[in-house]
Amino acid sequence: MKTPPLTLLHGALFAAPLWLAGCALTPPPDRVEAATPSGWQAPLPAKSTALDNASDLPHHGTLTDLSQWWQQQNDPLLVELIDTAQAVSPTVADALSRIAQSRASSVSADAALLPKLDASLTSSRSNTQEPLPLSTITQAQLQPSWEVDLFGGNRASSRAALSRLQGAQAGWHDARVSVAAEVANRYYSLRTCNKLLAVSQSDADSRAETSRLSDLSAKAGFQAPATAALARASAAEASGRVTQQRTSCDLDVKALVALTGIDEPTLRTKMATSTQSPTAPIAIDSLPAQTLLQRPDVFIAEREVAAASAEVGSAQAARYPRLSLSGSIGVARYHAAGTSTDLRTWSVGPIALSLPIFDGGERAANVDAAQARYESAVVAYRGKVRQAVREVEEALVNLQSTASRSDDARVAVEGYRASFEGTESLYRNGLASLLDLEDARRLRLASELNAVSLERERMAAWIALYRAAGGGWRNPDAERMASSLSPAAQQNSESK
Repeated sequence: MKTPPLTLLHGALFAAPLWLAGCALTPPPDRVEAATPSGWQAPLPAKSTALDNASDLPHHGTLTDLSQWWQQQNDPLLVELIDTAQAVSPTVADALSRIAQSRASSVSADAALLPKLDASLTSSRSNTQEPLPLSTITQAQLQPSWEVDLFGGNRASSRAALSRLQGAQAGWHDARVSVAAEVANRYYSLRTCNKLLAVSQSDADSRAETSRLSDLSAKAGFQAPATAALARASAAEASGRVTQQRTSCDLDVKALVALTGIDEPTLRTKMATSTQSPTAPIAIDSLPAQTLLQRPDVFIAEREVAAASAEVGSAQAARYPRLSLSGSIGVARYHAAGTSTDLRTWSVGPIALSLPIFDGGERAANVDAAQARYESAVVAYRGKVRQAVREVEEALVNLQSTASRSDDARVAVEGYRASFEGTESLYRNGLASLLDLEDARRLRLASELNAVSLERERMAAWIALYRAAGGGWRNPDAERMASSLSPAAQQNSESK
């Protein structure tokens, strides 16, 4: 008995895509290695030197978790400003929007893997030809359809969308960390500015008093007019410095107003009634690879590599046949000449196999473009890792530098203050010239300004380290790996 040609055709129709499906696609790796040093080259912040007055703090200098770092500063105003800024930040709002968009894209990509079901309801009235009567046909149908993902193109698109959703979720934390660091830097800048203003004002008052005494002495004939003029010039210079410093502080206030949305009078009142505490230390793991796992931007770049890899697979799958199934099931009512007839209908098919034959090189070009995007994502990821290492190293270097200079700055301030007070006493007793006094005053002022600026530099280094270490974000892959360990293994891992 011969097999009917139509049966052979059906067999070939089903067998061809199944045979082709065995030809596995080979997208590039979704994870790549990025070189990291075996250890930090800069010294890690030591617990004993992290704070000058650590024992005075409620946490007694304990190294804190980055996710709770701002709360450990013992500065409620700073925490309030950060929370307020994050609530009104367009950067954070944009990150939330990207999460929503990515989640919608992921749902859409997942839906392509599932069958679809549509419903339709139609009604028509027609007059064919006399003597046939008018007729009304009413139909209700369910129409399922499904594209069989033979070569994993839809699955690849789903993986790409999921990777970008994970990256968007990490991006929200990165945006919050960025806003927190920006607010803290501006907050500490304002605190430092007010201290510099106090130093400048004290210097200006001292110079004004010297100018007053010099004018009296010149009028009495005990000093030359030129000496009095020099004293007036010095006082005027100091007054100008105070004005300039006050302007800088006002600009910092206005920047904080823009960041937080708090009105300026309220913010100034809060700043006036709040006091600044020493900066809490940060614990940094000795292994760079573990620290970099806490960086959301590195994770985002890694997820972009995975998404680009999946898109290469999707582009490759588009070069192969596509198989789709459809059908319908429904009921109909035929009404004519006062008589109604109910019908039930169903169908399976068509089974459609789409074979790409000629497209002018479009699909091949799409694969090349996807491959190029993947290679770009790999380079960007490795560059992000190198940049992350650099940022942590720079923050550690700056912390070490400010810690090493703090004692020298303190000694310099004490020495120049003693020198100025001695010279001032000699000047008032006529044993030193005004030039000697002004020279001693200049050295004292420079040392005091340097000490305050060094304190600000140290705060900026702590904030930079907070941001460079990821701000307390937890890599979901690392969390899953940790949860899969036994309790003993977890304890051993944490002890390291």
